[in-house]
Amino acid sequence: MSELIGHTPLFQLCTTETGSRLLLKLEQFNPTGSAKVRMAEQMLIEAERAGELRPGGHIIEPTSGNTGLGIAVAAIERGYRFTAVVDGHASKDKLRAMAALGARLVYAEGTGGPQTLERKRIANELAAAEENAYRPDQHNNPGNQEGYRNLAHELLTDVFGDVDYLISSVGTGGSLCGTARELRRLGSRVSTVGVEPAGSAIFGPGGGEYWQTGGGNPEGFPLGSNIDYALIDEGVQVSDADAFATVRMLAGHTGLLIGGTAGGAVHVALRRLAALPPRSTVVTIVCDAGEKYLDTIFDDDWMRARGLLDPEAEQEVERMLAGHAGPVPIPRADPVTVRDAAKTGVR
Repeated sequence: MSELIGHTPLFQLCTTETGSRLLLKLEQFNPTGSAKVRMAEQMLIEAERAGELRPGGHIIEPTSGNTGLGIAVAAIERGYRFTAVVDGHASKDKLRAMAALGARLVYAEGTGGPQTLERKRIANELAAAEENAYRPDQHNNPGNQEGYRNLAHELLTDVFGDVDYLISSVGTGGSLCGTARELRRLGSRVSTVGVEPAGSAIFGPGGGEYWQTGGGNPEGFPLGSNIDYALIDEGVQVSDADAFATVRMLAGHTGLLIGGTAGGAVHVALRRLAALPPRSTVVTIVCDAGEKYLDTIFDDDWMRARGLLDPEAEQEVERMLAGHAGPVPIPRADPVTVRDAAKTGVR
């Protein structure tokens, strides 16, 4: 399965009258339906090289689901046991999928938002109690960012020029910062915008409850080293209502199902697209698929019970989509490197 990782498609969501375009990198076409499988495999590869993960080892990691799914696949292929420390905030389908892939699930108790601190405490205790246990610690593991190097190469190949703006959600920081780091190493002049849920504490005051799983950082949870502010030009917050309204409207208008944190990033991109310089190329990394949220974001009763069902927010997204040209095929041509693009003006 690991040989199927990467080379995911780009979907051109819309274009402006000035020729700017919003492209979605559809990471749900990876095994496990998520971008996180890229970095999960890379973390294990680097741990093996460093001697931290040995034959017969037991991997223990707190996760909201997608990292756990990636680790579960890598553990199967590489011959390890895997315990995922989870909570009830995670998508039920992610939990079922991890169990189906042989992961042992240990639940952290709590109500409301993500139990990030409790999950971490339990995982640390379990790992400390076992001699041949390995805790990847995705928030601080360099392999997290390293796992997204190929994503940057794929983008520069597929956009036939440079990526002007990368607007994507931030959780551990690996996907945005890892992609941005490699883009800039390759000569890109990309500007980056990190998007977190309102209530998270990466870019703004935290302390609020939020339901965008896999994104953000609760107040009180130490920020990991994979959140590299030097690689993030701007950070913004988006409400659950706006993020989920975007997810629901995209499904109805395009037939594309995406996850909640991706919905937040697409919402920010749609708001900004018209004001960007002409012929800008904007990319949002869609970290996972919406099929994992049929019992939450796409369930009116679940949304209503949490005060997240917002017809006005959905109408606003509908207006933003209507204000731009709809999805069209991305023109195909011979790939142009960033250096060549700078010389020729191709974008």
